[in-house]
Amino acid sequence: MTTDEKLRAFYEAMLSTLGPQGWWPAETPFEVVVGAILTQNTNWKNVERAIANLKREGLLDPRALDDMDADRLGEVIRPAGYFRIKARRLKNFMHLLAERFGGDLDALFALSTPALRETVLSVSGIGPETADSIVLYAAGRPVFVVDAYTARILYRHGLIEGDATYDDLQALFHGALADDADLFGEYHALLVAVGKQWCRKRAALCSGCPLEPLLEEGQPVTEVF
Repeated sequence: MTTDEKLRAFYEAMLSTLGPQGWWPAETPFEVVVGAILTQNTNWKNVERAIANLKREGLLDPRALDDMDADRLGEVIRPAGYFRIKARRLKNFMHLLAERFGGDLDALFALSTPALRETVLSVSGIGPETADSIVLYAAGRPVFVVDAYTARILYRHGLIEGDATYDDLQALFHGALADDADLFGEYHALLVAVGKQWCRKRAALCSGCPLEPLLEEGQPVTEVF
Protein backbone atom coordinates (compact mmCIF):
# COMPACT_ATOMS: atom_id res chain seq x y z
CA MET A 1 0.00 0.00 0.00
CA THR A 2 1.42 3.40 -0.97
CA THR A 3 1.50 6.32 1.45
CA ASP A 4 -1.37 8.00 -0.41
CA GLU A 5 -3.44 4.82 -0.29
CA LYS A 6 -2.71 4.35 3.39
CA LEU A 7 -3.72 7.91 4.26
CA ARG A 8 -7.00 7.44 2.43
CA ALA A 9 -7.51 4.10 4.18
CA PHE A 10 -6.87 5.77 7.54
CA TYR A 11 -9.72 8.17 6.91
CA GLU A 12 -12.20 5.49 5.88
CA ALA A 13 -11.28 3.29 8.84
CA MET A 14 -11.64 6.10 11.39
CA LEU A 15 -14.84 7.51 9.93
CA SER A 16 -16.55 4.11 9.71
CA THR A 17 -15.68 3.36 13.34
CA LEU A 18 -16.02 6.74 15.02
CA GLY A 19 -18.43 8.62 12.78
CA PRO A 20 -18.39 12.38 12.11
CA GLN A 21 -16.84 14.39 14.91
CA GLY A 22 -18.76 17.67 14.52
CA TRP A 23 -15.63 19.75 14.82
CA TRP A 24 -15.03 22.76 15.14
CA PRO A 25 -17.69 23.48 17.81
CA ALA A 26 -18.57 27.16 17.49
CA GLU A 27 -21.54 29.39 16.73
CA THR A 28 -19.70 31.78 14.41
CA PRO A 29 -16.45 31.97 12.41
CA PHE A 30 -15.20 34.62 14.82
CA GLU A 31 -15.72 32.23 17.72
CA VAL A 32 -13.58 29.70 15.82
CA VAL A 33 -10.81 32.29 15.53
CA VAL A 34 -10.90 33.03 19.25
CA GLY A 35 -11.05 29.35 20.13
CA ALA A 36 -8.10 28.53 17.87
CA ILE A 37 -5.95 31.06 19.69
CA LEU A 38 -7.15 30.05 23.16
CA THR A 39 -6.69 26.30 22.63
CA GLN A 40 -2.91 26.56 22.35
CA ASN A 41 -1.36 24.39 25.09
CA THR A 42 -4.62 23.56 26.84
CA ASN A 43 -7.62 21.26 26.53
CA TRP A 44 -10.90 22.21 24.94
CA LYS A 45 -12.89 22.16 28.17
CA ASN A 46 -10.79 25.06 29.44
CA VAL A 47 -11.33 26.93 26.17
CA GLU A 48 -15.10 26.46 26.49
CA ARG A 49 -15.01 28.03 29.94
CA ALA A 50 -13.00 31.00 28.66
CA ILE A 51 -15.34 31.53 25.68
CA ALA A 52 -18.35 31.30 27.99
CA ASN A 53 -16.79 34.10 30.07
CA LEU A 54 -16.33 36.23 26.95
CA LYS A 55 -19.94 35.68 25.92
CA ARG A 56 -21.23 36.48 29.38
CA GLU A 57 -19.27 39.76 29.37
CA GLY A 58 -20.44 40.62 25.86
CA LEU A 59 -16.87 40.53 24.59
CA LEU A 60 -17.00 37.96 21.79
CA ASP A 61 -16.72 40.72 19.21
CA PRO A 62 -13.69 42.03 17.27
CA ARG A 63 -14.16 45.67 18.24
CA ALA A 64 -14.81 44.89 21.90
CA LEU A 65 -11.68 42.75 22.15
CA ASP A 66 -9.58 45.32 20.30
CA ASP A 67 -10.72 48.10 22.65
CA MET A 68 -10.38 46.05 25.83
CA ASP A 69 -7.46 46.39 28.21
CA ALA A 70 -5.15 43.39 27.87
CA ASP A 71 -4.94 42.79 31.61
CA ARG A 72 -8.72 42.73 31.95
CA LEU A 73 -8.98 40.41 28.94
CA GLY A 74 -6.48 38.08 30.55
CA GLU A 75 -8.65 37.79 33.64
CA VAL A 76 -11.72 36.95 31.55
CA ILE A 77 -9.93 34.20 29.63
CA ARG A 78 -8.00 32.91 32.67
CA PRO A 79 -9.55 29.38 32.45
CA ALA A 80 -7.72 28.83 29.13
CA GLY A 81 -4.33 28.98 30.85
CA TYR A 82 -1.34 31.13 29.89
CA PHE A 83 -3.95 33.86 29.98
CA ARG A 84 -1.61 36.85 29.80
CA ILE A 85 0.15 35.45 26.72
CA LYS A 86 -3.12 34.50 25.06
CA ALA A 87 -4.63 37.90 25.81
CA ARG A 88 -1.73 39.51 23.95
CA ARG A 89 -2.16 37.13 21.03
CA LEU A 90 -5.87 37.87 20.82
CA LYS A 91 -5.10 41.57 20.94
CA ASN A 92 -2.50 41.16 18.21
CA PHE A 93 -5.03 39.47 15.94
CA MET A 94 -7.72 42.07 16.67
CA HIS A 95 -5.26 44.88 15.97
CA LEU A 96 -4.43 43.43 12.56
CA LEU A 97 -8.12 42.94 11.81
CA ALA A 98 -8.91 46.54 12.78
CA GLU A 99 -5.94 48.18 11.09
CA ARG A 100 -5.98 46.31 7.79
CA PHE A 101 -9.58 45.14 7.40
CA GLY A 102 -11.66 47.65 9.33
CA GLY A 103 -12.52 45.04 11.94
CA ASP A 104 -14.36 43.01 9.30
CA LEU A 105 -13.57 39.29 9.42
CA ASP A 106 -15.26 38.77 6.05
CA ALA A 107 -12.84 41.25 4.50
CA LEU A 108 -9.91 39.25 5.84
CA PHE A 109 -11.48 36.01 4.59
CA ALA A 110 -11.93 37.53 1.12
CA LEU A 111 -8.19 37.13 0.55
CA SER A 112 -6.91 34.24 -1.54
CA THR A 113 -6.04 31.17 0.51
CA PRO A 114 -2.24 31.69 0.33
CA ALA A 115 -2.60 35.40 1.18
CA LEU A 116 -5.02 34.63 4.02
CA ARG A 117 -2.70 32.05 5.54
CA GLU A 118 0.31 34.38 5.22
CA THR A 119 -1.63 37.24 6.80
CA VAL A 120 -2.78 35.17 9.78
CA LEU A 121 0.73 33.78 10.22
CA SER A 122 2.05 37.35 10.37
CA VAL A 123 0.28 37.89 13.70
CA SER A 124 2.75 37.62 16.57
CA GLY A 125 2.12 34.46 18.58
CA ILE A 126 0.22 32.60 15.87
CA GLY A 127 2.03 29.61 14.38
CA PRO A 128 1.13 27.24 11.54
CA GLU A 129 -1.26 24.99 13.47
CA THR A 130 -3.29 27.91 14.83
CA ALA A 131 -3.23 29.76 11.52
CA ASP A 132 -4.36 26.70 9.59
CA SER A 133 -7.13 26.03 12.10
CA ILE A 134 -8.42 29.55 11.42
CA VAL A 135 -8.05 29.19 7.64
CA LEU A 136 -9.73 25.77 7.57
CA TYR A 137 -12.43 25.93 10.23
CA ALA A 138 -13.29 29.64 10.26
CA ALA A 139 -12.70 30.56 6.60
CA GLY A 140 -13.61 27.16 5.14
CA ARG A 141 -10.48 26.85 2.99
CA PRO A 142 -8.87 23.48 2.16
CA VAL A 143 -5.71 23.68 4.25
CA PHE A 144 -4.86 20.60 6.32
CA VAL A 145 -4.18 21.22 10.01
CA VAL A 146 -1.23 19.28 11.43
CA ASP A 147 -0.77 18.73 15.15
CA ALA A 148 1.11 16.47 17.55
CA TYR A 149 -1.51 13.72 17.18
CA THR A 150 -1.03 13.74 13.42
CA ALA A 151 2.74 13.46 13.71
CA ARG A 152 2.56 10.72 16.33
CA ILE A 153 0.12 8.54 14.37
CA LEU A 154 1.96 8.88 11.08
CA TYR A 155 5.33 8.19 12.71
CA ARG A 156 4.11 5.09 14.50
CA HIS A 157 2.68 3.79 11.23
CA GLY A 158 5.99 4.34 9.47
CA LEU A 159 4.76 7.09 7.15
CA ILE A 160 7.19 9.81 8.27
CA GLU A 161 10.64 10.10 9.81
CA GLY A 162 11.18 11.62 13.22
CA ASP A 163 12.55 14.84 11.74
CA ALA A 164 9.55 15.49 9.47
CA THR A 165 8.44 19.13 9.54
CA TYR A 166 4.98 20.61 9.71
CA ASP A 167 5.18 21.39 5.99
CA ASP A 168 6.28 17.82 5.24
CA LEU A 169 3.23 16.36 6.97
CA GLN A 170 0.84 18.85 5.45
CA ALA A 171 2.18 18.09 1.97
CA LEU A 172 1.46 14.38 2.47
CA PHE A 173 -2.22 15.05 3.12
CA HIS A 174 -2.53 17.62 0.36
CA GLY A 175 -1.00 15.14 -2.07
CA ALA A 176 -3.16 12.19 -1.02
CA LEU A 177 -6.57 13.78 -0.61
CA ALA A 178 -9.06 15.74 -2.66
CA ASP A 179 -8.87 19.51 -2.17
CA ASP A 180 -11.88 19.62 0.14
CA ALA A 181 -12.22 21.70 3.32
CA ASP A 182 -14.93 19.47 4.81
CA LEU A 183 -12.79 16.39 4.24
CA PHE A 184 -9.71 18.05 5.75
CA GLY A 185 -11.64 19.20 8.80
CA GLU A 186 -13.22 15.81 9.44
CA TYR A 187 -9.92 14.00 8.93
CA HIS A 188 -8.09 16.24 11.37
CA ALA A 189 -10.82 15.80 13.99
CA LEU A 190 -10.70 12.01 13.60
CA LEU A 191 -6.93 11.98 14.08
CA VAL A 192 -7.35 13.99 17.28
CA ALA A 193 -9.93 11.48 18.55
CA VAL A 194 -7.64 8.52 17.81
CA GLY A 195 -4.64 10.29 19.33
CA LYS A 196 -6.49 11.02 22.55
CA GLN A 197 -8.04 7.60 23.02
CA TRP A 198 -5.52 5.15 21.56
CA CYS A 199 -2.32 6.63 20.15
CA ARG A 200 -1.24 8.26 23.37
CA LYS A 201 2.04 10.00 23.95
CA ARG A 202 3.70 7.47 26.24
CA ALA A 203 2.46 4.32 24.56
CA ALA A 204 0.16 3.18 21.80
CA LEU A 205 -2.97 1.39 23.00
CA CYS A 206 -3.56 -0.44 19.75
CA SER A 207 -6.28 -2.86 20.82
CA GLY A 208 -9.56 -1.60 19.44
CA CYS A 209 -8.03 1.33 17.60
CA PRO A 210 -9.64 1.94 14.19
CA LEU A 211 -6.15 2.01 12.68
CA GLU A 212 -4.98 -1.26 14.23
CA PRO A 213 -5.73 -3.29 11.05
CA LEU A 214 -3.43 -0.93 9.13
CA LEU A 215 -0.37 -1.56 11.30
CA GLU A 216 2.52 -3.35 9.62
CA GLU A 217 5.16 -5.64 11.08
CA GLY A 218 7.36 -3.89 13.61
CA GLN A 219 4.84 -1.19 14.41
CA PRO A 220 3.99 0.67 16.55
CA VAL A 221 7.04 2.31 18.04
CA THR A 222 6.97 4.14 21.36
CA GLU A 223 8.85 7.31 20.44
CA VAL A 224 6.77 10.33 21.35
CA PHE A 225 5.70 13.58 19.77
